Amino acid sequence: MTGPIIRDQRAFASGALFLAFAVFFFVTALNYPAGTAARMGPGFFPRLLAIVLAAIGLVVMMGAVRRTAERQALLKWDMKGLAWVTGSVALFALLLFPLGLVGALFVLILVSSRASSEFTWKGALANAAILIALCLAVFVYGLGLQLPVWPALFN
Repeated sequence: MTGPIIRDQRAFASGALFLAFAVFFFVTALNYPAGTAARMGPGFFPRLLAIVLAAIGLVVMMGAVRRTAERQALLKWDMKGLAWVTGSVALFALLLFPLGLVGALFVLILVSSRASSEFTWKGALANAAILIALCLAVFVYGLGLQLPVWPALFN
């Protein structure tokens, strides 16, 4: 008798990643007092989210070993795309205060768009306009976060 066979390797890997993140955040949240449901401490919500994320990961992993699961192999990583996306996030962090949210998001979106084989300048600029408007509406005006919106020259 053999153990379960992983039929959908992509789903199994996704579930395992969810589970790994859940364990990491649960263990990290142990440093904070949980409190009770009536008086929640700073560790209560992160632990609860970690448990939910772990449950989702386990459900996804169990679905990947079902007999009825579609066979899907884990694809090779696109290192070029990963580098573009990772680099764009690093650039965003470096450029947020000198360029403001608008400039840093513009650079983030244009650079990360290069990760796709379907990249076009027209599409990247349209995405940038829409995402910058949404981020301004949600984070600056909706939530009132104190972020520099424009480059330091204009403040």
